Amino acid sequence: MAPSAEPPRPLALNAVDSTPNPPAGASLALGLSVSAWPLLQQLQRSGHTDRVGLTPVAASALGTTPGDILVGTAGELLADQWRKGEATIVVGALGAVTRLIAPLLKDKQKDPAVIVLDANGQHIVPLIGGHAAGAERLAHELAASLGGKVVLTGDAASQQRLALDAFGEAWGWMRGGAPEAWHELMLQQATGRNLTVVQKSGTDIWRSSSAGQAFGFTPEADIGSALAIGSRSDSAPCRWHPATLWIGIGCERFSSLELIERAVDACLQASGLALEAVAGISSIEAKGDEPALLHFCEQRGWPLRLLSAHALAEVTVPTPSAVVMAEMGTASVAEASALLASGHEAQLLQTKRIFHAGSGEKGAVTVAIAEAAQALAPQRGELHLIGSGPGSLHLLTADAREALSRCVIWVGYDLYLDLLEPLRRSDQARLDGQLTRERDRCSQALDLARQGARVALVSSGDSGIYGMAGLA
Repeated sequence: MAPSAEPPRPLALNAVDSTPNPPAGASLALGLSVSAWPLLQQLQRSGHTDRVGLTPVAASALGTTPGDILVGTAGELLADQWRKGEATIVVGALGAVTRLIAPLLKDKQKDPAVIVLDANGQHIVPLIGGHAAGAERLAHELAASLGGKVVLTGDAASQQRLALDAFGEAWGWMRGGAPEAWHELMLQQATGRNLTVVQKSGTDIWRSSSAGQAFGFTPEADIGSALAIGSRSDSAPCRWHPATLWIGIGCERFSSLELIERAVDACLQASGLALEAVAGISSIEAKGDEPALLHFCEQRGWPLRLLSAHALAEVTVPTPSAVVMAEMGTASVAEASALLASGHEAQLLQTKRIFHAGSGEKGAVTVAIAEAAQALAPQRGELHLIGSGPGSLHLLTADAREALSRCVIWVGYDLYLDLLEPLRRSDQARLDGQLTRERDRCSQALDLARQGARVALVSSGDSGIYGMAGLA
């Protein structure tokens, strides 16, 4: 593997039967009465919230108020959460919460998630931000952890349809398209209209879920395409973008940040490629200490993959340069690094373009763009190692239930997955493996997690003793 200026972030590993490590939930759990206090403590202990809060009346009823509790009116605490754009779990009456948040509502695409629970944690209602803010996902995780029931009234959930405006996040994809277009798409789905999805990149395993089988599919865009999955920004009004694009960059020493930004954005726009589909930046090892390049990658949140001159020289490119060969030891930096970072079966979508410094800029930058056959977004992926226990669902741990709820794809021996099947939702897919093929199943799970998906790798018993944890 090529060296990197910044080590890749590890996958989120969660061996739920041996080392509970629940994913982060809401930043605040708020109780409207003192009866909420036991549940608030439970939510904090389980990692579903960073902080807990009570109203002044509820806090006074405790007698001695712990120092780490936020005390304030419900309206003030909720307004503060709204300003931060952070999710809130509220333990209290649904009507009271509705009245409290009504003045705060602005835009369904921007409003934070609000989940309402009764004091026993038996009824969990994703009140606001069901899709865009992830309230439905968090509600399912809470229900799995608390043994409660999610109360869903949205059309997609109640009809067991795929939430087209949210499902791609769990596969590691990023959304593109105007909010108005997504609103129109969801209205079309609600009418029962047959929708066609164009998919050019990213895993197609999602289609095997029962909810994913309700669509027509085509590899090429047409007028009737409602949704596109791929790297292009002009393929459909609504799009999900797997991280498949590698941008190769060569530059003069001390080229300015502004020039690199302009060059990359211009190339993406000219090629009709989506910013959201970028997996990372690649270049030659000699640029590993280039200040503007490092700053650019950090600013965009893109990994930088650095490649040796010898490796780049082995790559066949359409526009080699004798000048670059003489200076760098390879006839290509931008095109060769984009192709090499993209791996086997890469396609060069944008041949190199050279950008010279404009007003207030300095240096020169060369940019090329290639597309990988497989997405790479390990920073978004999760691998949860789940032991199914003795076999009965009643004996399955709360952590395992929660992780299964969170994961969009379950990988395991078919008999073990069959035991868990009653817990699988219509939007979740499964990959059945054969007995004695543990290495293959483990490889599949790791591969999907590297692509950005939330993956459950299932084995029987305790995953850390008899199962897949050691192999993973």
